[in-house]
Amino acid sequence: MRDEAGVTGPRVVRRAMRSGSLLAGGLIVAGLLVAALAAPWLAPYAPTTIFPGAEIQPPSPRFPLGTDEVGRDILSRVLYGSRVSLGVAIPSVALAVLTGTTLGVGLGYWGGATDLLAMRIFDVLFAFPPILLAIALVAALGPSTVNLVLTIALLTLPQFAVLARSATLALKPQEFVQAARALGASHGRILAAHVLPNLTPTLAVQTSLSLSIVILVEAALSFLGLGTQPPAPSWGGMLSRGRQYMTIAPWLVLAPGLAIMLAVLGFNLLGDAQRDLLDPRRAGARRNP
Repeated sequence: MRDEAGVTGPRVVRRAMRSGSLLAGGLIVAGLLVAALAAPWLAPYAPTTIFPGAEIQPPSPRFPLGTDEVGRDILSRVLYGSRVSLGVAIPSVALAVLTGTTLGVGLGYWGGATDLLAMRIFDVLFAFPPILLAIALVAALGPSTVNLVLTIALLTLPQFAVLARSATLALKPQEFVQAARALGASHGRILAAHVLPNLTPTLAVQTSLSLSIVILVEAALSFLGLGTQPPAPSWGGMLSRGRQYMTIAPWLVLAPGLAIMLAVLGFNLLGDAQRDLLDPRRAGARRNP
């Protein structure tokens, strides 16, 4: 296990045990995963169940977070909403990581005209705000969960491709890569045994940060009516429908808003902690202020 740079091994374990960001982020993300997986058991009611006569009820023992404008339990919808958010965020980021890393490593390792063309395309994509591109693509494809996942994956892919390409360019001239090439190792073995393992820490950090961004994008698209469609309990959709009642029933927007905030905060804390733990320069700076 490599430890000379302080990026793996016992040093990372010791720093992880002392990392408040890692602990807080891990607990929030773990709670979010538990809420999503155990929503059918944790939710007091089905998310689409309507209680006639209980419209816009404040929090009470029967409805801990109150009810919405048609009489549905907000706590149940928030819990099931975590399934919607993670059900979009995790597949889209996983698809972006897989395709973006493969593309970036190939571009950085072989280069050539394809590399130049791809980088110019990425420059064009980076020139536009992601939310505007997401709105345009979802509006063109139609609002559905599959189209939402594909759209967000397409917009997230360039970040991983550029990151993997830059890291591959930095690794190519390293002595261990040159030695493997001199010993006759195939390109596939060099990439699998020497390049990809060294990309993993960086990609892990970017994955955590991308998950937080994707949750915001999904909520924004649902807020605009281009994401998950009613009656599915999307956090963004709950915010959109509850905003017109927020002056008389603030719990309609507070519950989904806090859920989005906690989810984004958890993944951001996790990403920041990973970056600090896996970067020996940051660790050294903290030991020697």
